[in-house]
Amino acid sequence: MRSSAGCTALHGSEPSVSGSRKRASAARKSKKSMSWLTHPGRSDARDPGPREISSSSMEAVSRRSAGTELTETTNVVRLFMNFTKTMSCGAAVIMAVPPFLWSGAALAQTEIPAEAEAAVPVQLERSGSEEGGDHFSIGVGAAYMPVYQGAEKYRFQPLPAIDIQVGRFFVNFQDGIGANLFDSESVTVGVGLTPADGYRKKDAPPGIGKLSMGLGGRGFVKLRQFGLEATLGGTKILTGSTKGVLVDASLSYPVMISEKLTLNPSIGTTYGDRKHNNRYFGVTSQQSVASGLPQFRAGSGFIDAKADLALRYRLTDRIGVGVVGGVTTLLGDVKDSPIVKRKTQPYGIAFVSYNF
Repeated sequence: MRSSAGCTALHGSEPSVSGSRKRASAARKSKKSMSWLTHPGRSDARDPGPREISSSSMEAVSRRSAGTELTETTNVVRLFMNFTKTMSCGAAVIMAVPPFLWSGAALAQTEIPAEAEAAVPVQLERSGSEEGGDHFSIGVGAAYMPVYQGAEKYRFQPLPAIDIQVGRFFVNFQDGIGANLFDSESVTVGVGLTPADGYRKKDAPPGIGKLSMGLGGRGFVKLRQFGLEATLGGTKILTGSTKGVLVDASLSYPVMISEKLTLNPSIGTTYGDRKHNNRYFGVTSQQSVASGLPQFRAGSGFIDAKADLALRYRLTDRIGVGVVGGVTTLLGDVKDSPIVKRKTQPYGIAFVSYNF
C-alpha cells in the first residue's frame, strides 16, 4: 500500500514539474520576443520584418507628400504673382483711359499730325537701358494748331501728355490704347484703339456742319536700325468721323546732343481712302446749298506730307520739358477742296512731363 501510494504520489507530481518547465520556457520566449523593442541594438533582438518596412514606407510617403505640398504651394504663389502683375497692368491702363479719352476728344477737334502726336510723349527722355521697359509718364502741354486740316483759323488747345507701358500694354497718342504683339530691339508690331479726327461746327465754314470725333482700330509696325525709326501704320475708323481707312508712314532720327538734350527730326505722310477723303474734305449737294460752296468729291490718295523737329530736355531724372515745331502741306485731290483755305500750315506744341 505504501509503495502504491508512493507511486501514486510520484506520478502525481510529474505533471506539476512539467507544467512549471513549460511556463518558464514560454516566459523566456516571450521576453526574448519583446527584447527587440526594449533593446533594439542587441544581436538577439528579433527582426520586426513587416513592421520596419511599414514604418519606412510611411516615412517615404510622408516625404513625398511634403514635397508635393511644397510644389503646390510654389505653384499657387507663382500664379498669384502672375495674377497680381496682370491686374497691375490692367489697373495702369484703366487709370489712363479717362485722361486719354478726354485728350483724344480734344485732339479729334484739332488736327494734329501723327508725327507731332508721337513727339508729345516723353519716350526718348529715358536712357537707353530703360528704353522698351515699363514706364509711366504723364504731363501737361499746349498745342497751337489749325482747327482742321486746311483751315485758316488756328486755336490754342490744352494737351495732356501720356506715355504708359506696362508689359506689352501701352497708352500713348500715336498708337492709342493697345498692346504690342511682338517687341524686340529692332522690330515692334502692335495693335490699338485710337481717336479719329473731326472738327467742330463752329470751326468749319458756315453750312458745312461738324464732323464728329470717332474711334479707330490701328495696327502698326516699327523698324529700328542704324539710329533710324521707321513706322508704318494703318487705321480703320470704326465709329464716328469718316469711317474710312488711313495709312501713315514716318521716319525719324533721334539724336542725343547730351545726356539731357535730345533732338528728333522726322518726316511723314498720310494716305486716305475715298470714303475718308470725301467725308473729310468733300462738299455734298446739301452742304453746297447751305454754304454756297461748290460741290466737291475727293478720291483716294495721299492727304499730306509733314516735317517737324522735336526738342526734349531733361530737367531732372523725372521731370522733362519739350517743344515741337513742324509744318504740313496738303497733297492730291484734297488740296483743291473748297473748305481748304491754306494748303500749307505750321504748328507748334510745348509740354512738361513727369516720369514715375
